[in-house]
Amino acid sequence: MKAWQYTTATGGLEKNLKLTTLPLPTLSPVHSAAEVLIQVLSAALNPADYKLPELGLVSHAIIRTPAVPGMDFCGRVVKATSTVDSLRIGELVFGRIDASQHGTLAEYIAAPARMCTPLPTGVDPDIGATLGVAGLTAYKVIAPHVKPGDKVFINGGSGGTGTFGIQIAKALGCQVTVSCSTGKVALCRSLGADEVIDYTTTDVEQALKEGGLAFALCVDNVGSPAGLYKAADAFLLPGAKFVQVGVAMGWASAKTLVSRWITPAVLGGGKRPYELFSLRGQMQAEQEQLAKWVAEGKVKPVVEQVFAFGEAPQAFEKLKGGRCAGKVVVRVVKREA
Repeated sequence: MKAWQYTTATGGLEKNLKLTTLPLPTLSPVHSAAEVLIQVLSAALNPADYKLPELGLVSHAIIRTPAVPGMDFCGRVVKATSTVDSLRIGELVFGRIDASQHGTLAEYIAAPARMCTPLPTGVDPDIGATLGVAGLTAYKVIAPHVKPGDKVFINGGSGGTGTFGIQIAKALGCQVTVSCSTGKVALCRSLGADEVIDYTTTDVEQALKEGGLAFALCVDNVGSPAGLYKAADAFLLPGAKFVQVGVAMGWASAKTLVSRWITPAVLGGGKRPYELFSLRGQMQAEQEQLAKWVAEGKVKPVVEQVFAFGEAPQAFEKLKGGRCAGKVVVRVVKREA
């Protein structure tokens, strides 16, 4: 099979990717393992796909190289271990795999059956590929913390997780306020945002404070402004959670993150519960709910651009530009127009 592979990410992952021929993945020989071999049709990219490899020595402790990047996928089941009874050969499925040496920017992957969900009839594989990481993240950071009628603030509403978050919060009956740049205001409103704060013209912290204690949840997909968590004392209801999803790379961001995490309120830290989110474990029920909403049209994944398989480096360049509305997708198998 063909796969995009890197040995180092020094100078940027996109500059180090090589299209390589590799053996097909093999399914686990362990009798109890429930795995499937999937022909990948589309793979969506996430910031973690390049941020992890670009961590240098830390990256090598997490992912062995040479490695294939990618976690999101949509594809066709072509083989399964004997213990798989929930998926059929030939069935289209979507899902995610954990970051590892064997990622989804390849023609075939081996994946745990529990991480795969049937793609609803009529949903394009490019759309299915977007659901695994960003869709699940948005669902997990919102659904457990809200009830109908709650107000939710999403810092960064136009990216992959943000565009899902707006729609998921609305599907759960919430009122949604988001921040974004001027050029993305119309998009966020079209997805259902009740209020949009343009961070290029408005002080986000001040605008939220002026509204008083109104929000039942804050989801931070950006990591800035640095004072947002402390400011949440003035706009999050008592006991309401501040959930951190996205952070920029660098020492300044790391310092802000650590400060938010460990500084107690008596020493100037925030007073609201703080969570640094990590997507872990089995999420079959959540994937099925996302699939249902997509099939019903309640959630419409936003795709910034679809790249051909041979354009994977350019797809990463697009993602790293930081101005994408929604997801960047790599179409692994060319399909008829």
